[in-house]
Amino acid sequence: MTDLQQDQEAAYALEGAAARGRFVLCCEHASNHFPARWGDLGLDAPARSAHIAWDPGALGLARALAARLEAALIHATASRLIYDLNRPPQSPGAMPARSEIYDVPGNRAITPEARLARTEALYLPYHAAVSAEIARRLALGLRPVLVTVHSFTPVYFGRPRAVELGVIHDADPALATAFLEEVRARTSLDARLNEPYSAADEVTHALALHATPMGIANVMIELRNDLIATAAQQEAMADQLAPALTAALARLAETEEAA
Repeated sequence: MTDLQQDQEAAYALEGAAARGRFVLCCEHASNHFPARWGDLGLDAPARSAHIAWDPGALGLARALAARLEAALIHATASRLIYDLNRPPQSPGAMPARSEIYDVPGNRAITPEARLARTEALYLPYHAAVSAEIARRLALGLRPVLVTVHSFTPVYFGRPRAVELGVIHDADPALATAFLEEVRARTSLDARLNEPYSAADEVTHALALHATPMGIANVMIELRNDLIATAAQQEAMADQLAPALTAALARLAETEEAA
């Protein structure tokens, strides 16, 4: 087995492949693991544990949602600083030289050949897996729904963020709008549309790549990471959000039938 094949095998993990629900969940920033091939990018241990390296709590939340929704889950197994799987290969943010207040020395002078190597090892196999999972469900007549799961830091560039749940959409706002309404009706969360990020911030690449061309319902959810810091919090949040997702999807179905 070549080094590239080994890295491809570690580029993502697929959980719940046999699940027969309509939802497909993605967690592009699930891990702060730095594989030996790329080293630590010149970062110390605190930086490698910080939110710049991953989305704390997002994987636990995604797993809890997948269990409640009978969903497949595809998630990253390497740090977003090596390759941010929610960015296209040409984006500077795919391998950032700086993230918030942190310099990333290992990305400062990355060559085109090194960018290609990371793209082939991480980006291509991950997104091939997402495409394949969506295609399987389409073939089964399940009309898949794509949900990407992220978290954000409560303080960014020294400024506190009041928003607790961000509901983000790309070209198609239908599921995002319905989900936001359900969350506001069912929970006390401070939930906002396209905050703290929006498509203008280049955060909807996965939705644009996999959902929009296939015409499938989609939404990106962003939880403030202090609300999902523990396993108990992740389970409790999934108890709130899974019914809201299901109800939002039912609302879309009613709209389609009435049209």
